[in-house]
Amino acid sequence: MGIVRLTVSVPAELSDLLDTLARERGLTRSAMVARLLEREARERLAREMAEGYRETAGGNRREVAKLLSAQSEVVLSDDRPR
Repeated sequence: MGIVRLTVSVPAELSDLLDTLARERGLTRSAMVARLLEREARERLAREMAEGYRETAGGNRREVAKLLSAQSEVVLSDDRPR
């Protein structure tokens, strides 16, 4: 992964916060920004994965409902007198 130099403008309060966070962790501003962006990337991935799991689970529930319905029809037809 290469390094890209960026120039950004932020409100003074955020610049002060960045300096404080970096100082508390013994990091440079650049390293602190990189860590914050890495954390955001991890959290975004976790949200996307959770949404994917929810969508998959919903599809699985619908499939199970179909299968149970079909199975109950078979069971009920087997219980009929011949």
